Amino acid sequence: MQINLTGHHIEITDSLRNYVESKFTKLERHFEQINNVHVVLNVQKMQQIAEAKLHLNGGEVFATSEHEDMYAAIDALIDKLDRQVIKHKEKLTKH
Repeated sequence: MQINLTGHHIEITDSLRNYVESKFTKLERHFEQINNVHVVLNVQKMQQIAEAKLHLNGGEVFATSEHEDMYAAIDALIDKLDRQVIKHKEKLTKH
C-alpha cells in the first residue's frame, strides 16, 4: 500500500508520518486490496483537518475529519474510512 502524505500549513514530522502509517495498517487488515492512499493534513485557524482518499479495487473511498488535535482528527478519519471500507468490501462480496 502506497501512502502519500501532504501537509497544508503544517510540517509533517516523523512521529506524525509514523502515526498515520500505523493507523492505515489497521485498515489494511480489514481490506488488503488498498492500492493507493492520499492523505492531506491541513490546519485552518484552530481546526486540524485530516482527509484521505483511498483507491481500492473496484472504487474509491473518501473521508474527512476535523478536531482541535491532529492525532484525534486522524483517529476519527480512520474510523470513518474503516466503516466505508467494510461497507465497500460487503458490496463486493454480495455480487
